[in-house]
Amino acid sequence: MALIDDVGAGPVGLDTAIFIYFIEEHQRFLPVIAPLFAAADAGKVELVASALTLLEVLVVPYRADNIELAERYEAVLTRSRGIRMVDLGRDHLRLAAQVRARTGAAIPDALQLAVSLGTRCSAFVTNDRGLPAVPGLRIIQLGAHVV
Repeated sequence: MALIDDVGAGPVGLDTAIFIYFIEEHQRFLPVIAPLFAAADAGKVELVASALTLLEVLVVPYRADNIELAERYEAVLTRSRGIRMVDLGRDHLRLAAQVRARTGAAIPDALQLAVSLGTRCSAFVTNDRGLPAVPGLRIIQLGAHVV
């Protein structure tokens, strides 16, 4: 089953790595995730990212003084059709603390998962095999869709 079919209906949360693979056109993962981004651009699915994702994707370009890449990341996350970047608020922090308390998830992971839960995402796509199961959110491993 293709990733685009596996995510199902409803908003879909994306982990930071998925945006990195897309923007930097990772040869192994791009064929799997490109249809997801195309569906978002066509208005068929909403992709959700937390503001933490913006912080995470900008570090390497800034470290390398690659302003063009940093601007590309920010444009995709903040100005793309079908992609919603969610600012972190107190409700997200509280929910992340609950996720961390129940699952032992690392703080960044708990924040990502909390945003997906808080925006009623049907699934969360990641390449992080260490992510815990979270009630109410299907965790989809990108690696399971790579041939």
